[in-house]
Amino acid sequence: MALSSTTLRVIFVLALVVCAAHAGKPAPKEKEEKKSGGDSAAAPSDSAAAPSAGGEGSSDISKLGAKGDGKTDSTKALNDAWAAACGKEGAQTLMIPKGDYLTGPLNFTGPCKGSVTIQVDGNLLGTTDLGQYKGNWIEIEHVDNLVITGKGTLDGQGKQVWDNNKCAQKYDCKILPNSLVLDYVNNGTVSGITLLNSKFFHMNVFQCKDMTIKDLTITAPEDSPNTDGIHIGDSSKVTIIGTTIGTGDDCISIGPGSTGINITGVTCGPGHGISVGSLGRYKDEKDVTDINVKGCTLKKTSNGVRIKSYEDAASVLTASNLHYENIAMEDVANPIIIDMKYCPNKICTKNGASKVTIKDVTFKNITGTSSTPEAVSLLCSDKLPCTGVTLDNIKVEYKGTNNKTMAVCNNAKGSSTGCLKELACL
Repeated sequence: MALSSTTLRVIFVLALVVCAAHAGKPAPKEKEEKKSGGDSAAAPSDSAAAPSAGGEGSSDISKLGAKGDGKTDSTKALNDAWAAACGKEGAQTLMIPKGDYLTGPLNFTGPCKGSVTIQVDGNLLGTTDLGQYKGNWIEIEHVDNLVITGKGTLDGQGKQVWDNNKCAQKYDCKILPNSLVLDYVNNGTVSGITLLNSKFFHMNVFQCKDMTIKDLTITAPEDSPNTDGIHIGDSSKVTIIGTTIGTGDDCISIGPGSTGINITGVTCGPGHGISVGSLGRYKDEKDVTDINVKGCTLKKTSNGVRIKSYEDAASVLTASNLHYENIAMEDVANPIIIDMKYCPNKICTKNGASKVTIKDVTFKNITGTSSTPEAVSLLCSDKLPCTGVTLDNIKVEYKGTNNKTMAVCNNAKGSSTGCLKELACL
């Protein structure tokens, strides 16, 4: 039905009144804040406002003065980037873009207000001026929820300073800087990066908990001194996965106070093998327990899986519940060894007064070839024999022709099952 002209005029007037009423209302609160830059309330999800201080952010060292020319000192830029990332709430990223960045000592100290990721896409070069170092090269301490990742490299440039290492001649030698040191880090991940030619240890993990180390490449020449791949001490719940290590010392060394250490899928060589110890060198060392090494391959190393303690130990401690399983040996010297008379370079005292107890050790499904006739060497103390040692399906054969495969088991108590008859010494 058609409306009369009077009715249409009434509707038009009502519409004008409604529009006028809406025009007099204040704008919604979030829009006012967006215009004025206010931050008292969260912006809506479709807002174009800048993120708050507690949001995600990044600190790019190249925008803080670092130059990737391999010559310019970028130490300040890195320290500034850390200070910026660690000082903000939320998820923060310290960006190391592609390029070669020369640095002196870096000390990244927490606690941080949020979580920090160090994204290593470029290469860091540690200065060879030893006078700049009071301790280590890159030291990260008291940080929770840390991630270090990327395809870049931490190059210690150790080749230029290894001649300063006198540890082979002097028992209490001066220690050169370690490359990457994690102290008191909890819930951390290190993945993907390469560590190259450290001056001393490539990576040192101390007083850390709930750590995952995966897919690393760690490389130094076979004759480089004390260039351990990863050393762990006084730490718990550390997992190492899928990592390739070839150095001049232990691929992985598990020191006193370590518990709940799991190593899987590691390829080691060259180097001194995967070791527990050395134990007993210093006073007040703590026990080592619950160590699992599985699915690893060792290639042309000077030891395979090894437990080592000083005969003149300064501490009373116990290493127990150590489990090695599914290990492949390729031309390895001393594939399975417990050495309670450890004395590197023959510069320590050997008095037979061992204070280290080694017990409950299992070697299972260890196969391959040995470059020494002694495929199994259990060299335990006559005063503190090894107990609870199990050899299960050990099939490692000497590859030479001038001798036969053999086992030496001194002061070791336990059992042998399914081993080559030459190796069933328990």
